[in-house]
Amino acid sequence: MAEKTIMLVCSAGMSTSLLVSKMQKAAEAKGIDAEIFATAASDADNKLSSKNPDILMLGPQIRYMLSDFQKKATNIPVEVINMQDYGMMNGEKVLQEAEDSMAKFQG
Repeated sequence: MAEKTIMLVCSAGMSTSLLVSKMQKAAEAKGIDAEIFATAASDADNKLSSKNPDILMLGPQIRYMLSDFQKKATNIPVEVINMQDYGMMNGEKVLQEAEDSMAKFQG
């Protein structure tokens, strides 16, 4: 089992799959043992309960769902991925965002 589980949510789960692979490469390069996966917003509730992620990150296109997810996932940080990092598919920056957010949430 991975040390950290990072869940990305977007409207259909498709656009984030490329970002997932870039984040996984960045995690490997940093020596971080992480399970990073993407899911559609419609299946996010199922994944929240089955995968127990350490953080939930929303794609910018569903930022309007932030408060809904914050109510559902009260025990983990819920963030919206920076639009520029998302657009550039900057896996390294998004991974860093996730790490910073998890550290703040625990601290």
